[in-house]
Amino acid sequence: MDVNGTVAEGFEPVRDAFAANFADRGERGAAVAVYRDGHKVVDLWAGTRDVDGAGDAAPWERGTAQIVRSATKGVAAAVLLLLHQRGELDLDAPVGAYWPEYKAAGKEHTRVGQLLAHRAGVPVLDRPLTPAEATDPERGAAAVAAQAPVWEPGTDHGYHAQTYSWLTGELVRRVTGRSIGAWIATEIAGPVGADLWVGLPPQQAHRVGRVGRVEPPATQAGGLRIRPKRSLAQAYGDPDSLTRRAFAAITPQPDENAPASRGAVLPASNGIATADGLARFYASLIGEVDGGVRLFTPETAALARAEAAAGPDRVLVAPTRFGLGYMLHGSASPLLGPGSFGHPGRGGALGFADPDSGIAFGYVTNGFRTSVTADPRAQALVRAVRASLA
Repeated sequence: MDVNGTVAEGFEPVRDAFAANFADRGERGAAVAVYRDGHKVVDLWAGTRDVDGAGDAAPWERGTAQIVRSATKGVAAAVLLLLHQRGELDLDAPVGAYWPEYKAAGKEHTRVGQLLAHRAGVPVLDRPLTPAEATDPERGAAAVAAQAPVWEPGTDHGYHAQTYSWLTGELVRRVTGRSIGAWIATEIAGPVGADLWVGLPPQQAHRVGRVGRVEPPATQAGGLRIRPKRSLAQAYGDPDSLTRRAFAAITPQPDENAPASRGAVLPASNGIATADGLARFYASLIGEVDGGVRLFTPETAALARAEAAAGPDRVLVAPTRFGLGYMLHGSASPLLGPGSFGHPGRGGALGFADPDSGIAFGYVTNGFRTSVTADPRAQALVRAVRASLA
């Protein structure tokens, strides 16, 4: 497999690991980008743009973008933290102070920060939404506002896999009057120069490859895994488990390759980005990018990575650690080091920042696995970055 792009001196291990993902780990098409102290040091891509590409299929090019699933959550969290940084949103205030309807069913004391840290207690919907209903922001917001929490908000944590879309999206709409997708486009992606979207504009559709499920080689299984629905009851011992219900809050699962899905605004799950866009975004959270824009102040970056939830996750059924909207380095989601913060996407994608080393990382792929976190391909690249810094 020919690997395209460049690496700065000292980062050759990343190129080697990226090539090994294709040779040994079943990669079809992917890209990885790394920034250090705001400057790009790794920019690699290879394979086909479409997961099912073969023969003369279109190759992955510089600027090819892919859906990054839950890696979108890290971008959504940045919106709320930036609103806090600007004095427009109080993280300690009740959600209901901005969204009165949310005070229903025992949620009147839920704090904005608890929502960001997956402590709100509403990872499920008693009645799942159809894909069409899920993309209607009013319908999604109304459903989560009416939902009774499955634990007292603030007393425990569990991954809000799908409901995070409407929780964050509606808060942003109530505070700013704009959709979270529009806010990201004008206040984050535009100023930073990052190719990422939550709600893909039609004029960018030609850049996006087709994604699909790709089984790993037998020797490469790994990561925190969520099995297909037919095995969930066996895996977790309960056909009504929170795990199953959280990931099935939208049922059936939308066709991620359809234009309607790509154009929808679901900030928990359907962001689209290039590897460079994801890495550049994270670089802007911890410093100036190419001597220009910095989004987070040091104080806001500290908030993002301050531990706000840790321990057994009620949904992922594994020990997880969260800051305010970001997964933190830990056994379920290893990042570069103890100070790293970021977010994986179910099945592969990963973006994070590590303020201690000045590293920002972005990886996107068209071949999704059953892992939720710690995808072996992404982890091989993270290890290579770590080796490059040694």
